[in-house]
Formats: sequence, structure tokens, C-alpha cells
Amino acid sequence: MADLSTQFLGIRSPNPFWLASAPPTDKEYNVTRAFEAGWGGVVWKTLGSEGPPVVNVNGPRYGAVWGADRRLLGMNNIELITDRPLQQNLEEIRRVKKAWPDRAVILSLMVPCDEASWKDILLRIEDSGADGVELNFGCPHGMAERGMGSAVGQVPEYIQMVTAWVKQYSRLPCIVKLTPNITDIRVPAAAAMRGGADAVSLINTVNSITSVNLDSFSPEPMIDGKGSHGGYCGPAVKPIALNMVAEIARSPELSGLPVSGIGGITTWRDAAEFIALGCGTVQVCTAAMTYGFKVVEEMISGLSQYLDDKGMTLEELRGRAVPNVTDWQYLNLNYVAKAHISQQDCIRCGRCYAACEDTSHQAIAISADRQFSVKEEECVACNLCVNVCPVENCITMQPMAQGALDPRTGQRVGGYANWTSHPNNPGAVKAAQ
Repeated sequence: MADLSTQFLGIRSPNPFWLASAPPTDKEYNVTRAFEAGWGGVVWKTLGSEGPPVVNVNGPRYGAVWGADRRLLGMNNIELITDRPLQQNLEEIRRVKKAWPDRAVILSLMVPCDEASWKDILLRIEDSGADGVELNFGCPHGMAERGMGSAVGQVPEYIQMVTAWVKQYSRLPCIVKLTPNITDIRVPAAAAMRGGADAVSLINTVNSITSVNLDSFSPEPMIDGKGSHGGYCGPAVKPIALNMVAEIARSPELSGLPVSGIGGITTWRDAAEFIALGCGTVQVCTAAMTYGFKVVEEMISGLSQYLDDKGMTLEELRGRAVPNVTDWQYLNLNYVAKAHISQQDCIRCGRCYAACEDTSHQAIAISADRQFSVKEEECVACNLCVNVCPVENCITMQPMAQGALDPRTGQRVGGYANWTSHPNNPGAVKAAQ
């Protein structure tokens, strides 16, 4: 099997699969079970100062969004940082690291936004044996109302200031965890970089209300008749996370900034996609909470097999997709494809026909004996039929050869390479100059 051993900021772990800071990493018992299952590292559930105690709700903490088969697509949580004493956590961390020296143990931290508070907690954790710290600037609920979490992560000046304090008072590698609840993820990433951060991790949870109870008229999860916004995670946030990771990876200003990827990673394929966009490690939470810690076994074996099949190393996979992420204006307008329906695989359900006829380009025909075919003169290759078809690979997009006659436009496949040079683009002349 391919070697998955990872070195991130000088922190070694047997594989890139880390558990994210969350309920699964709240105490020694859980973390030990995780390491026994094969996880390469953990980010311990966020630690706070010894100030006013954190009190979590004693009612439902999680809301959910399910697919038609009740598969968990996304989860909303209103849980705060650890409500266990700091000293108790530190004692457990020391024991865990001593018992598992080859695994990565990162401490997630969140304290009030003043230098004294950060200096105090950094001095207290220094001899814990931890391999690094992750600054939780992303939590969008509960702690944000106290001037922490995303309340810091949404203000670049605060990110830079706190990161600089951490680098001043700690020798440990510093990872800054970024909130997605912001317009341009590159702005907080750059602030973290200016503050001296060794890496960033993203994304933290998305601010959300997952549902409203139509009997009590309260958001879910409901506490004594009331609900609150929370943090959304799970498979549904993966597209948001991939985009934000890619934005950082392809930004010249952020070149070389290491990234730990987070957001909806459920399978080895998900992990491989994050790594292909440049991530040094990947962090997982919802998948472990849904399927248990042994889900990592499939991730390890799957990623290893994929690398073997490709004849690649983990390092060769890292960042492989970054050069292929571009802006719309640079897409090749010379490329033309048409949908193709495999009659052998088609189950005659008609979903492609209904979707295309009602909401797209009327490019699918239906015969008297209920066979479906593509009208190439109408097809714009929008991919809707592929996405609604319940049979994988029954409908595919087939590219047309260079110089072929496009039956839709009557023009040869060829011409302008991208939107920048297209005559319909008002900036084409300027761009050409």
C-alpha cells in the first residue's frame, strides 16, 4: 500500500487524516479510541481560559438535514467549546501524547481577545506535549456573542494581532482556523500570514438554521421552545470548503501557505480532492460522528489504493489540481460537447426528458416506445441530464472533435479560445491591447 505518512509544519503523523476540533476529541477516552482505529492525529476540542465557566445546553445540540434515504447531508450544532476544566484537559493531553508519540495532537484554543489572556493560556499549555496550536477564529455561535470565535475571524486586524501574540508567547507551530462566514477567504488568510501563522485550516462551520418546527414555530434544535443559529457542517458544506481552499491555493499573495482542509470529508475521494487542491492534512468530524471512528479504515485503504493505481505518491497528489482552477473568463470557448444516452443502460425513467423539456433546452426526444435520444442541434451540454439521471454513466458528455460542424450553431468547432478574446466581451479590445 502507498505510504501515507505525513509531515505538516514538521509535525509527523502516520497518515493525513486528523479529527477536527469537535465533540469526538473532547477527552482522553475518545481520542484513545480514535488512535486505536487508525487516525493520524487529532485537534483537541477547543480549550478556553479558567474564567467564567462555559455552560453547554442540556437539551438537543444538533440539528440535521437529510437526503431522501435519510442519509445525513448536513448537521447544525449549537455546542460551545469544552465545558471541562482546563487542567483536566491538559492532564489527559499529556497522557495521550505520551502513549501515542507518533500521532499528531494539536490544541485548539479560544480565549478573550486581549494579550494577557492569550499569554496566560499559551504558558499553561507549553508543557502539555502538544505538537501545535490551532486558533479557533471560526465558531459562529455562542462564543461569537462573547467577542470570540468568528467575531475575531471576521476582522482581519484582530486575526493578525492575536496570531502575532501567539507567535510571541509560544514556540509551537500555529495554525489559524478560518471562518467561511466572510466574503473573501483570502483576506483573513492574508491577515493570519502577516501575523506569522505557520498554516491555516478551513473551513469552520457555516452560520445556519437547518429547519423550523412547524408545530412549535421554533428553529431546530429547540431548547424550551426557542432555537438559535448554529454551525453547519457535513457533506453539504464540502463544495464551499473546496472553493475556499482553492482560492487560497491559487492566490499569488498566499503562495506557500500550508493548509489543513476541513469540510464534509466523508470518504477517501473527498480527502483526495482536498489534497489535490494543496492540503497538507485533512480534518474530519461529521463522518466520524455519523459512522464511528473506524470510518478512517476505508479512508486509509481507499487513498492508498488510489495512489497505487495512479502510480503516484501522496506528495505528487498534493496540489495537482491547483493549476487547473481558473476564472470563468479564461475557460476555453472553443470546447463543445454533446450529451449521449446509453440505450443499454437507460431504464426509461424519463427524468432527463422532463428536466430538459421543462427547465432547459428541449434537447431530449422521446419516441413512441419510450426511448430517449439527444437532439444535438439543441443540446448546449449543460449537464443537467447527467445530474438528474439515476443511473451512473448512463448519460455522458462527449466532446466534439476540433473542426467538426456544431449542429446547434452551424459553425465549425473552433474560434476564440476564451471569453477574454471573444468579440462579445466589452473588454476584449482592451485585453488584446
